[in-house]
Amino acid sequence: MLRVYLKGILLSTHCDKFNSIKNAPQSDEMNTDFQSWLGGQIQTLKDQNLYKVPRILETPAGGRVRMNGKEVVNLSSNNYLGLANHPKVRQAALEAVEKWGVGAGAVRWIGGTMSVHQELEERLAKFKHTEAVLVFTGGFTANAGAIPAVVTNNDVIISDELNHASIIDGVRLGAAKYKKSDGYVYPHKDMEALEKILKDTQSFEKRVIITDGVFSMDGDIAPLPDIVNLAEQYNAVVYVDDAHASGVLGEKGAGSTSHFGLYGRVDIQLGTLSKALGVMGGYIAGSAALKDWLINRGRPYLFSTGHPPVVAAALIASLDVMENDPEPMQRLWDNTKWWKAQLAEAGFDTMGSETPITPVYVGDEGKAQAMEKALWDEGVYALAIVYPTVARGKARIRTMPSAAHTKEDLQFALEAFKRVRDKLK
Repeated sequence: MLRVYLKGILLSTHCDKFNSIKNAPQSDEMNTDFQSWLGGQIQTLKDQNLYKVPRILETPAGGRVRMNGKEVVNLSSNNYLGLANHPKVRQAALEAVEKWGVGAGAVRWIGGTMSVHQELEERLAKFKHTEAVLVFTGGFTANAGAIPAVVTNNDVIISDELNHASIIDGVRLGAAKYKKSDGYVYPHKDMEALEKILKDTQSFEKRVIITDGVFSMDGDIAPLPDIVNLAEQYNAVVYVDDAHASGVLGEKGAGSTSHFGLYGRVDIQLGTLSKALGVMGGYIAGSAALKDWLINRGRPYLFSTGHPPVVAAALIASLDVMENDPEPMQRLWDNTKWWKAQLAEAGFDTMGSETPITPVYVGDEGKAQAMEKALWDEGVYALAIVYPTVARGKARIRTMPSAAHTKEDLQFALEAFKRVRDKLK
């Protein structure tokens, strides 16, 4: 009887709560204060010339594309080698769909690691001359997973001031000491400053030096040999984010470690699979022990479903092309050298870029956005890069010549740059 009585009370209470919810005043409107706040923040971005609106790509990511219904020369793609549309890569993707389906079905460690994923990691490790590779769903998540996993609150991270946002966010997620105000961030490529920090931080258990291999907004290359020498002198770990060096620098595009002949002297390398390799994803290359540790402590790996098998298969085909066909990389660099030389001859400031990433310095955010719009009207898609991606007052138009461009594409774009420069003074 007691059980029936208690059950009746619980049922009655549940019904009262349901009825109170059901009879509560209903509104189709969201929280107006919150929506007003969002609107105000967006208007501030517009007022500061920092507002972004993505354009819609309606064709494959080539050198000349259709976006928002308009045909333009595309100078804003990371498809450095044109592999996103390569016939062998496309064929491998089609065959993988037939063999594997379209999804991994689970988180990697639970049961979402297929043999095609394993094959990709083995191929990447051989390509990078490392013991092992662990693939993540993206380069951003690779940094977000690896950096916090390899440091503790007894450690310090020493970082170049122009490192990519994914490095900065990965550092913030970790327990290591990292503050610009405390002197753990060194001025861009300043090796004297780096050495001073290494001398001043010897009380920490681990010192981890993190740098981009190629800096994504300036296009210059890190002084990796000097960094490695200092790390060896002061017993520090070297972590290189090679997102924009992958497929661009080194033997067959193996990256900055290969470019400088530093095999075996860089502890952790991040590579991307979504730029030169033309598909998606990121990876960490290093020792077998590092891979084992990240499998167990890399949170994006532990809590993300594995890549669709079609991604892994397409990437294996991209590696095949990179390793066996030098023509795409040669065409990339031929186009890059021509583009830089022509811009310099026309009087544009490319900010010391050494790679296909070729910024055209503007300075003022409003002028940069006006230049982007004027270039678009001329048939060229080249993005204005403004704060917070770069420092205030350092806005630029970032251009990305690739193997997918013809000389006619680049000549067309060059003439458009000249006309827009003259028009906007």
